[in-house]
Amino acid sequence: MKRLTILNALSELEKDSVLYKVLFNHGTLEVGIFKPEKEDNQDPHPRDEIYIVTSGSGLFIKGNEKQPVEVGEVLFVPAGVEHRFIDFTDDFTTWVFFYGPEGGEAG
Repeated sequence: MKRLTILNALSELEKDSVLYKVLFNHGTLEVGIFKPEKEDNQDPHPRDEIYIVTSGSGLFIKGNEKQPVEVGEVLFVPAGVEHRFIDFTDDFTTWVFFYGPEGGEAG
């Protein structure tokens, strides 16, 4: 099994010249790494999502809410909710975990 470390994940991003890279799948779980550049233009996702900030800082918008984020922070986004990172530092990176059915899990 490939080790899921920040250094390995960032190496995969750089190798493929992408902003998001899926690193692991199991059942409905998808683990990826996301490193936006200048702007985060993502659209709402069909499944529930968790972010864990691994480096940098910035602001996170989820629906009508806006909050600062920092290393180690865990963020939850229900399926279908608009969200994005703004005003983030150049070194901003986050783990991304998608899981569950399309439409999200029942609360």
